[in-house]
Amino acid sequence: MGIQEIQLHALNGEAFVEEQVRASGETVGGGLAVNALSGGVDSSVVTLLGHRALGDRLRTYFIENGLMREGEPQYIVDVFGGLGVDVEIVDAREQFFQALKGVTDPEEKRDKGITQVFYKDVFGKLVEDCGAKVLLQGTNYTDVEETVAGVKRQHNILAQLGIDTEQAYGYKVLEPIIQLRKPAVRAVGKALGLPEEIFSRPPFPGPALAARVIGEVTPERVALVRAATTIVEAELRDSGAFQYLAILHEDKVTGLRDGRRDFGHQIEVRCWDSTDAVTGTPIELPFDLLRRIADRITAEVPGVVSVTYNITAKPPSCIEAV
Repeated sequence: MGIQEIQLHALNGEAFVEEQVRASGETVGGGLAVNALSGGVDSSVVTLLGHRALGDRLRTYFIENGLMREGEPQYIVDVFGGLGVDVEIVDAREQFFQALKGVTDPEEKRDKGITQVFYKDVFGKLVEDCGAKVLLQGTNYTDVEETVAGVKRQHNILAQLGIDTEQAYGYKVLEPIIQLRKPAVRAVGKALGLPEEIFSRPPFPGPALAARVIGEVTPERVALVRAATTIVEAELRDSGAFQYLAILHEDKVTGLRDGRRDFGHQIEVRCWDSTDAVTGTPIELPFDLLRRIADRITAEVPGVVSVTYNITAKPPSCIEAV
């Protein structure tokens, strides 16, 4: 791939921070840079690296695409405000849902529905408005590896696919953590002084909840999986799992509610043991916990009549569904 991985055992967090702060400062020079903060571990680490390197010459944006967890935009603004980083929320919900309208193929979702809107429409305008020439983003080593291997295209992989971002979008993309997998990124986050509630968060996909909706992504369907996600994360946050999530299936199934037939939605729950997301094993959760999750989802998420639990390892399964 042309990228040399820095493995966790070989990582000196403080030295890495120092080197990336220096490199980012040199790349941006005396100009401005923009930063995409989603609240995930990767983008949070890059945000603090960029802030340390550039100070007020870094413009940090949270793109409200309508695909995030419940209450996520304001939560992240508040956390980073406490760290001295000003974050501006950019409402791009209409643009993303318009691009995703009628799209069901997973790769097309990631490319036309996420990548093109994010890099060309949203950030293309932001860099033009403020005069920045560089975008900082949290691409990690596994993102590149899975894309190059043909497992699935990650929305943030550009140069490795031959895309000249300066020609296509008008700015250079800087990826400070591209040599690191998730455990090493967490170590850098700790070295930077990120709160543990941020650097220890379970992975969340770049396409956000669009990666957890099988079939067309609409505001109504995202609302369903968002509500299920809130329940799953509350019930499994102390499980010690690498990642846990809820998925909305495309097909409906017959259920029974109040003595009558209810043709409703299916939610699939996944909970993974993994170190680097390259392979994963479903955790054998206690059955009473699974029943409680199912009872809560079918009672609290409108129209859901079926909750299942994935027991297939990666491979052949993947951690995310889309």
